[in-house]
Amino acid sequence: MRRLLYVLIFLATLGILAAFVIIGLNLRGETKLPDPPTAFNSTPELVERGRYLALAGNCAGCHSALGSAPYAGGVGIETPFGTVFASNLTPDPNAGIGSWNSDHFWRALHNGRSKDGRLLYPAFPYPNFTRVTREDSDAIFAYLRTVPPSPTPNRPHELRFPYDMQAALAVWRALSFTAGSFEPNPNKSAEWNRGAYLVEGLGHCIACHGTRNVLGATQEKLGLSGGLIAVQNWYAPSLTSNREAGVAEWAPHDVVELLKNGRSERGSVMGPMADVVYGSTQHLKEADLLAMASYLRELPSTSAAVASTTSPKRDVRVMEHGQRIFDQRCAYCHGDQGQGAVGAYPPLAGNRAVLMNSPVNLIQIVRHGGFLPTTAGNPRPYGMPPFRIVLDDSDVAAVLTYVRGSWGNDAPPVTARDMLRQ
Repeated sequence: MRRLLYVLIFLATLGILAAFVIIGLNLRGETKLPDPPTAFNSTPELVERGRYLALAGNCAGCHSALGSAPYAGGVGIETPFGTVFASNLTPDPNAGIGSWNSDHFWRALHNGRSKDGRLLYPAFPYPNFTRVTREDSDAIFAYLRTVPPSPTPNRPHELRFPYDMQAALAVWRALSFTAGSFEPNPNKSAEWNRGAYLVEGLGHCIACHGTRNVLGATQEKLGLSGGLIAVQNWYAPSLTSNREAGVAEWAPHDVVELLKNGRSERGSVMGPMADVVYGSTQHLKEADLLAMASYLRELPSTSAAVASTTSPKRDVRVMEHGQRIFDQRCAYCHGDQGQGAVGAYPPLAGNRAVLMNSPVNLIQIVRHGGFLPTTAGNPRPYGMPPFRIVLDDSDVAAVLTYVRGSWGNDAPPVTARDMLRQ
């Protein structure tokens, strides 16, 4: 009996110590809110700067639901742990952030805490926004105070147990988050450092183009090495591999064109990246786009995963079936040799998007269609219609296997298992 008592005391002590450690780790890099609050004086120039920075961060992409008031929240962000709903950022005093001051807003971006100290879920990418400067935070806050207030209430998150508990989030943060700041590289140019700040901080590119661990945290050490966007089932390709979406061999103006117009001579964007171009990068100044290009072109090069060094075996019947579908459904736009049409339809022969080891993006595009963003430089983009109504899974797998194995392409076949994963 006494031994059991000792064990219980030991476990209780261990639990208390663990709680103190978790609390301490969650307070890393935090300071108390100043009392009185930091003096805040907004100016038209500060508001305009904040408007631009909000575009750079694509804030409206999550905080503006279709058909609702701008920045009134409500967009559901699906995760493997449930759905997180973006909050109301309008200056409404009850539903929005009208009762916040600039210190509260800075703490949300920098430390991932709400006004009341509640921990925020990292679907709001504060692990990246922690690099945003206080000056830029204040500018964004000044802008948000000028948008029309909306009384739209915040929707409660729909997370499974135990992910809906603040204690579980505290454990996650203790393991995966430390507040920090952007540290310029003194060995790089001012342009490169500006690009790094935009890509690593406001642009939060690693939120999609990074690899995540089993707890959903981005693995910073792996950088922009690509990763599957959970639940959405789009693969954000590696920005460090020339086999996928690396731009080390691109001219700077090609990178700028892609981010500005959604297409360039070297490629085009679809899926979630089309939303990013539409809502964010097309609005950026050329100097900032060139800065991002400078940074992205100098990323350390890595090799993308390759399934095999030998040519994959393909079923002749599948290839013949795929060719029949291609000739009937695809060749009119993409050409009978996969050559495409300049300025309209992308070539399929030698296309990196076709040759990537993972076929998930191709499956998504064939099933649901592929659409470039509407931009000032490309106001009437061509698009690809969805084929899910006329092609079943075996048809999609066959035509993609044919495309990935024709005209010099040598990518692995698309299997029934690949289709089931979607």
